[in-house]
Amino acid sequence: MANIASAQKRIRQTLKRTARNKARKSRVHSFIRKVEEAVAAGDKAAAQAAFIAAQPELQRAAGKGVLKANAVARKLSRLSASVKAVAA
Repeated sequence: MANIASAQKRIRQTLKRTARNKARKSRVHSFIRKVEEAVAAGDKAAAQAAFIAAQPELQRAAGKGVLKANAVARKLSRLSASVKAVAA
């Protein structure tokens, strides 16, 4: 354990940030899962609604640095393609 005050503070900050990032990443995965489940069920309206809800969450994660921007772009592209492929 660190004895220096600044090192102790860094540890506290890291723990808070790690918890925040983990929560955001979990939230992103939940939104992605909802889109994938709607696509698997073949429900185009639900899939589109879930995709529209997932987009800002994914973009926010990229903006906060939790996920890389290219990874988010790739995920959104693939989700969009899968939603479009669902039979009307």
